[in-house]
Amino acid sequence: MTEEAQIKKARKAGLAAFVGTTIEWYDFYIYATAAALVFGNIFFSEDTDRLTGIAAAFATYAVGFLARPIGGIIFGHVGDRIGRRTALVITLTMMGIATFLIGLLPTYAQIGVWAPVLLVTLRFIQGLAVGGEWGGAVLMAVEHAPESKKTFYGAFAQLGNPAGALLATGFFSILSTLEGDALQEWAWRLPFLASAVLIIVGLIIRLKVEESPVFEAEVPDAANQQLPLKYAIVTNWKPILLGIGALPVAVGGYYLVTTFITAYATDPSIGLSETVVLNGDC
Repeated sequence: MTEEAQIKKARKAGLAAFVGTTIEWYDFYIYATAAALVFGNIFFSEDTDRLTGIAAAFATYAVGFLARPIGGIIFGHVGDRIGRRTALVITLTMMGIATFLIGLLPTYAQIGVWAPVLLVTLRFIQGLAVGGEWGGAVLMAVEHAPESKKTFYGAFAQLGNPAGALLATGFFSILSTLEGDALQEWAWRLPFLASAVLIIVGLIIRLKVEESPVFEAEVPDAANQQLPLKYAIVTNWKPILLGIGALPVAVGGYYLVTTFITAYATDPSIGLSETVVLNGDC
């Protein structure tokens, strides 16, 4: 394969990684924003005070983080055994279905305790999907890229994080300008339902990307290899532990700004409007 042809494939894989992760993180962040502004009021008992409701909503948000490493393990295995593209198509579809269904969930007032149970279940599926998506998207982009440009194209997947956050926060910012309690009553569902359109676009782009050349080269030997998870732990357990320890330090402050600060600043005792806070997050 000529270098020009390889770069063309790398660009396509990089674009697919960017679009796919943008959609995944959009879905992840609309949940974060809704948890900060809405979920405490509608998915838990009406007798719950605001602080307790927000804490409960953030607890459901945390479920996604607990599920992410599990998703990484599961879809890392799928990617190594069945194919990188197959794993990414599955994660994107899972995220889309879970997010869309959250937009259709009945409230606590309608079905009682089943409302938060269903919310947590769908949040767990979201976490599994993101856990498999991000690493897989980076891997797909890097494995398509020429040796000298692997870092450049691998960065495309990470660009999806801020892009997804901007889309999510921007959408909620627009909805917050609606009159009355529209955001609390029904408008919060729109970003979740709109995810269906984004998922279709993402799948179309992703399905046009060829399977990773590295995976195709390893297929004949796949049956003789040990479990990917076992191999990773045995040969790379130190970098894995370092990564686990470093990640909270690297992203902890970011999630405080994009989630907790939204709930804190819109508290009646602070008095900032939802629109002002969401515009600030953007």
